[in-house]
Amino acid sequence: MNPLLLAPVLEVGKSIIERLFPDKTAAAQAEAEFLRLAMDGELKQVIAQLEINAREAQHPSIWVAGWRPFFGWVGGTAFAYVGVAKPLLTWVALINGFPALPDIDMEFLWVVVSGLLGLGSMRTYEKKTGVSR
Repeated sequence: MNPLLLAPVLEVGKSIIERLFPDKTAAAQAEAEFLRLAMDGELKQVIAQLEINAREAQHPSIWVAGWRPFFGWVGGTAFAYVGVAKPLLTWVALINGFPALPDIDMEFLWVVVSGLLGLGSMRTYEKKTGVSR
């Protein structure tokens, strides 16, 4: 489930529970159960995706196992170009009278690379907490 849609769904579920259970204790128990069910479904989706990722990473073909590193290298190269190489090369080009260097649309790349970095951070957290063992 999309995380942006989860909050409104939970709010709707909470308002329905409040109407069905006027007793605060029963409403709190029903809300906890609803939240558990919502998170359980979300957790199952995350686990299924992680299993798919693990199978892809173990595949012997570079076309299956290498797509994630490819995006990492392309994104890293683009960030290095925009952040380091382009300013220096633009300065050298202006001094020598060369034309300006092309721009890269970093908004698009930022979405892809931040997703990859977020997944990498989760894996680092898992390694530190011993979940991977």
